[in-house]
Amino acid sequence: WFLPSFNKYTTSSVVGLKTWPYADLIAEADVFVKKEDDKVRSENSAIRQEAALYFTTRNEEKNKNLEELQKPNATGLNASALKTTRALLDSVYAKGLIEKTEGDKTNKSVFIVSNGFAEQQNFDNYYSVESALAYFQKKLEGNPDKDKIIENCIKYLAITIYYDKNLTEKNVSENLQNTSLYKSNFKKGDCLIRQYEDITPEKKEILNSYLVQQQTQDQFSWQNMLGRLLLAATVLAILMLYLAYFRKNIFGQNAYVTFIFLVVVLTTIISSKVSAYGTLFFWSVPFALVPVLIRIFFDSRTGLFTFLISILICSFFADDKFQFVFIQLIAGMGTIFSVAEMQKRKELLFSAIVVLLFYLAGFVSYNLINGSDKILLQKVFYLPFLISSMLILLAYPLIFLAEKIFGFISDFTLMELCDLNSPLLRELSQKVPGTFQHSLQVANLAEEAIFHIGGNSLLIRAGAMYHDIGKMENPRYFTENQIGEMNPHTEILPEESAKIIISHVVKGIEKAKAYKIPEQVIDFIRTHHGTTTVGWFLNSFKKEHQGEIINEDAFRYPGPIPFSKETAVLMMADGVEAASRSLRKYDALAINDLVDRIIDYKVKENQFINADITFKDITTVKKIFKKRLMNMYHVRIEYPR
Repeated sequence: WFLPSFNKYTTSSVVGLKTWPYADLIAEADVFVKKEDDKVRSENSAIRQEAALYFTTRNEEKNKNLEELQKPNATGLNASALKTTRALLDSVYAKGLIEKTEGDKTNKSVFIVSNGFAEQQNFDNYYSVESALAYFQKKLEGNPDKDKIIENCIKYLAITIYYDKNLTEKNVSENLQNTSLYKSNFKKGDCLIRQYEDITPEKKEILNSYLVQQQTQDQFSWQNMLGRLLLAATVLAILMLYLAYFRKNIFGQNAYVTFIFLVVVLTTIISSKVSAYGTLFFWSVPFALVPVLIRIFFDSRTGLFTFLISILICSFFADDKFQFVFIQLIAGMGTIFSVAEMQKRKELLFSAIVVLLFYLAGFVSYNLINGSDKILLQKVFYLPFLISSMLILLAYPLIFLAEKIFGFISDFTLMELCDLNSPLLRELSQKVPGTFQHSLQVANLAEEAIFHIGGNSLLIRAGAMYHDIGKMENPRYFTENQIGEMNPHTEILPEESAKIIISHVVKGIEKAKAYKIPEQVIDFIRTHHGTTTVGWFLNSFKKEHQGEIINEDAFRYPGPIPFSKETAVLMMADGVEAASRSLRKYDALAINDLVDRIIDYKVKENQFINADITFKDITTVKKIFKKRLMNMYHVRIEYPR
């Protein structure tokens, strides 16, 4: 069960440990350390083997035989032989003839029960049938009537002490019941083990007995379950509130929220399952993967906050909760710094090394503060940190899965998309080199601007590189591809020209989807003209149809308008770069006027009302564009003389 619990320690706390690293363990109840099953069986077997045998005296058969012996002519012996026979039998009966027991347990002490009293005796103090017969043989050496006398002795010999199986088994049963199943016990308040004390086999047995006993006493209850559910719900609600108040762009996307909560829940489930195998296994869980995965797709602050929530929940599965939170927070914050700019695969390895160093720093400092030098000398405590750090390399395949399942886009994918040798960009450079150069210049302008006003520079660069791929269908109809050729627009009507120009947006979307370009990049194709009109052809059409009612929608791009800071900046960069190619004179005043006119037109057309961009941002973008265009066209600033 993955819901958090307040159990301080479990049997898994002892697994793999040679030294008790936690605080002194004080018994919260009486502790009874059970003997091992093999030992109990061995002791029970020894009790059965060594238990005394019980016998009872019965003289009925003896008396009957002696009476028979006295009858005339009963034996066929002469008077002397009869007297000898009687003397031998009396001698044996005087000592007692004991019944031989199963297994020939003659080495045991026995209890003889007579008249309700039991007296302990030695088995060898009595005659058995065999020893009585040997006695007869010895006494009758040289007697001429030996055989007849022995024959009659055997005939009239009777057992006087009988084995009592019921009494014997009753005694064994009582001994077994009196045998303790526990080898030791501790009272409530006793210290079971001191901090940093070695966990010997005896101590391990005591700890396991106590922890099993505690777990047994912690019975399931609805009250307990309700509290755990409420705790988990409260912590997750805090995460939801953070997204609702401070990350509205994430909160408004179901896929984003689902992914973040899925990361937290899966981390909790994995932690709960792994914690059952011991503390060392629990510390091997790559908790630092949480900020890595969240930062890849979102921002550092969201990554850190999500990590804090995950650690808060998972800490309930830890034995030393403060130590766990302390060390994980240090490692988590270090992870955030290491993945601030995650654009190359090697940075994942660097991140793993950074996390390991922070883990070691936190672990060593914590134990030095607590004076636990003994713990620091044991290599086994460092292994989980190494495993946890190296498992951060799992981020790469997990990022790939998240992109496929949730439709996200990472910096790794954006870097691959911006590769000029990618199939679509290579085709663009070969078929329409003019448009390709235009896209490069737009990418440079947009990336520089977004860097200064804040935004995803890789995303806007990828969007800029692909925003005009639709021009590959009719390249000759676009100015940048008309090198020394006749303008084909002169041979067709303005409305037809506008239709061809506008169609490059739709065709670009279709081509991008055919090449499986991510939706986040396709958004730049959709929005880079927004709902503006094809001005030159619209004006030409108006001149030809003066006084008529004109449907301007035939000359208007389908939209939508930009809805993010990146798509807004790309629209500005595209318009400014394209217009700059038609300047007759490249000087500071011309460029100044061009940039202001193009961007102000977009603002006037309400193209940025859905984008989170401010007038201050737009002013900054203008300054950057002016500066970059002057550099591109080698404009020299004229200073007053």
